[in-house]
Amino acid sequence: MEFRIADAFTDSLARLTGEEQKAVKTTAFDLQLDPTSSGMRFHKPAKAKDKRFWSVRVSSDVRLIVHRTADSLLLCYVDHHDKAYAWAERRKLETHPTTGAAQLVEIRERVQEIVVPAYVQPAQTPALKKLLLAHMPDDELLGYGVPAEWLADVRQATEDTVLALADHLPAEAAEALLELATGGTPYKPRPVPAADPFDHPDARRRFRVVTDVDELARALEYPWERWTVFLHPAQHELVERRFGGPARIAGSAGTGKTVVALHRAAYLARANPDARILLTTFSETLAIALRTKLARLIGTEPRLRERIDVDPLDTVARRLHDRMLGRAEVASREGLRDRVRESAQEGVDQKFSLAFLVTEWTEVVDAWQLDSWEAYRDVARLGRKTRLPEKQRQALWAIFERVRTGLTERRLVTQAGLYSRLAAHLAGGERLPYDFVVVDEAQDVSVAQLRFVA
Repeated sequence: MEFRIADAFTDSLARLTGEEQKAVKTTAFDLQLDPTSSGMRFHKPAKAKDKRFWSVRVSSDVRLIVHRTADSLLLCYVDHHDKAYAWAERRKLETHPTTGAAQLVEIRERVQEIVVPAYVQPAQTPALKKLLLAHMPDDELLGYGVPAEWLADVRQATEDTVLALADHLPAEAAEALLELATGGTPYKPRPVPAADPFDHPDARRRFRVVTDVDELARALEYPWERWTVFLHPAQHELVERRFGGPARIAGSAGTGKTVVALHRAAYLARANPDARILLTTFSETLAIALRTKLARLIGTEPRLRERIDVDPLDTVARRLHDRMLGRAEVASREGLRDRVRESAQEGVDQKFSLAFLVTEWTEVVDAWQLDSWEAYRDVARLGRKTRLPEKQRQALWAIFERVRTGLTERRLVTQAGLYSRLAAHLAGGERLPYDFVVVDEAQDVSVAQLRFVA
């Protein structure tokens, strides 16, 4: 028997008290182990339109709503008795006629309007609001996953009602509705031929097959962390896509790039049993957050966790350099600033401030590991606002060359130089320490770091 959980179940579970959650989890485990056990007290809600909805007693007042067939059991919702029954009475599980995705559809309440004679006519008739989607044909709305019985309501949506209406629709239909209402083009997942409506990309964002007790425990451990269990179809597609080389996932803040990175690391570890994976970012603070989230994602799979390193790039580089090339003394930021100031004072008078010299060194010379006048003369200096003619570049290079010489004499290396050494060493045939690297917040990674990762 296939055992599934719905996002509506985990959402409702998160709203219960701690003690109630414990009782629900115990019942869920019992259902997974033996749904036919005589200890399971099933009751059919009399007013439920979907006759496969059943109520399972959790405690004196808490009820678990499940959808049961001969070969499957779906945990749908949990709440106190009356609220749980009311939820079941207003929902049905069906396969969308156009997309083929399984959906928990809210039943459209049809209320017959009672016409009351108006004895006093209003002074003014309020202006009618523009219907945002009245022009949309049925086929297009159905293609976005709008349930057939909600088509009329969607066409009547105005700017005042569209948000409330979206709350009653399945996720893919709600997203499409809001995107269309604001003049955008909704996302459509690539069509996937699937005989099982639960295998559709839109269904997989809200239903999850749970194969064993450990997987169920992981799904229920943090019910408020939906990202650990349910992914948007666009995210799922990226997590499991086969790339022919390095790939960059771009998106604005809050679009789930970090979630994709975490699931991608876990997916690569599962799909490649002998591989080592590095999940990294540019700072220790972010790396700590990634470790915490990864533990929530694969906490019940310790062997998987052993093959995924989660560290900031600087920590990884230091560790690998110590192991492969020996310990290196990295110049501090303050020390580099002193070297630049001393080198500037040794030369002819120049009009550039110390702040400019330090940033030019950090963002251009050291970042790109420029080691000759010709290289500095020809570099594009992307992002630098001050334009430099060749004569000024010559004066600056004299300063930076003294900085480089001073670092060499003191046997110091910059952080960018350390990355360059490692990259050159690994390019020479050294066995790579990782089979896959996933970088979060890559837009803040330096040139030298990217060269090392590549």
